[in-house]
Amino acid sequence: MLKSRIHYAWLVLATSTLAVFASLGLARFGYTMVLPSMQAGLGFDNTQAGGLATANLIGYSVLAVLGGALASRFGPRIVVTVGLFTAGLALMFTGLAGGFASAVFWRFVTGLGSGAGNVPAMGLLASWFGARRRGLASGVAVSGSSIGLIVLGPTVPRIIAAGGEAGWRWVWIVFAGGVLGVALLAYLVLRDHPSDVGLTPLGGDTRGLYEPGPDHQVPAVSRPSAGLKWGLVYRAPAVWHLGLVYTAFGFSYIIYMTFFTKYLVQEGGYSPAEAGNLFMIVGWVSLLCGVIWGAVSDVIGRKWALVIVYLIQVVSFSMFDLWATPTGFVTSAVLFGLTAWSIPAIMAAACGDVLGPRLAPAALGFVTLFFAIGQAAAPTIAGSLADSGGSFGPAFLLAAGVAFLGAVLASLLRKTARAGAEEGG
Repeated sequence: MLKSRIHYAWLVLATSTLAVFASLGLARFGYTMVLPSMQAGLGFDNTQAGGLATANLIGYSVLAVLGGALASRFGPRIVVTVGLFTAGLALMFTGLAGGFASAVFWRFVTGLGSGAGNVPAMGLLASWFGARRRGLASGVAVSGSSIGLIVLGPTVPRIIAAGGEAGWRWVWIVFAGGVLGVALLAYLVLRDHPSDVGLTPLGGDTRGLYEPGPDHQVPAVSRPSAGLKWGLVYRAPAVWHLGLVYTAFGFSYIIYMTFFTKYLVQEGGYSPAEAGNLFMIVGWVSLLCGVIWGAVSDVIGRKWALVIVYLIQVVSFSMFDLWATPTGFVTSAVLFGLTAWSIPAIMAAACGDVLGPRLAPAALGFVTLFFAIGQAAAPTIAGSLADSGGSFGPAFLLAAGVAFLGAVLASLLRKTARAGAEEGG
């Protein structure tokens, strides 16, 4: 009776959400919480501390691209499991690091595991959910990042306090245990296609715009195979267009996230505690943003959902400079929280719409490369603007400008999914 009432796709979705929580919430965002104590414990300067973050981002970017391609060939279940297992071991060894060289190496390896665990887990949803529910499913999965922020806030300080001088090491070890636990769960629960458990996808057809027509057999869509048409990923104009749209998000949001607290304390008159409380509000408000906007994109189409989200973020980023009051800051934080993780959710769904579930992980990995380039370039540019102008205000206006460019690029997308149908531009 249980099997007839609860589709296995929901178990896959729950596990994928935990994979995002482990890959991003613990393995990436956890560094922000641990950094001050770890930096003091190992005697790092700020340049070295930034080097650890850079190493992690490089590792993530490499496997975000290759992980999707590997998942399309060998199956997301294996790649996600191996990726999370790698990240878990790397987190443990990060906690045992004795100096900069070992710490930077293990943060790099953690990034590799995170990329392999996150992107294929998101791409897998295209196999389990039809176009009518694909955006909603992706939105649920990206909430794993918000869960990470909410869990880390109260937990990490307690572990550090209980562990004394070695507290930061215990944090990494606890993180490692959590990620390894999710890796085991992924191996036990995830399946590459509904036909593996005798089911069909939830919500109907899973074909992409570049796959065969009505006589296409759904059960064969997502099976790992050497006979994949890789050129559809790298030669499809729609995929490159999505990549350019995604670049704007990587560039703009990372400026806001990176300099949020510093700007509030340095120029907004906030205490560190007050800035931290406002940052926590972002985490809570963002908890359901992926679900909301993923569902919206199922109804109105990926293109118009992206345009609306980008325009909201334009207003949010601009407010930090143009309405620099407590009311403006709170309004900005809430607006960003309402849209924070929505673009990754929509992108995951859009990749499935364009190429179908079999190549969706590879397509998502490919467009994530564009996102990573934007994310890597933005902090240095924004920091240089702040150094030259004496304020972070221009950096937030730059973020707003790039987000507006993202809206323009999104409005030019030719085809999107709307309630499972193709939609003309």
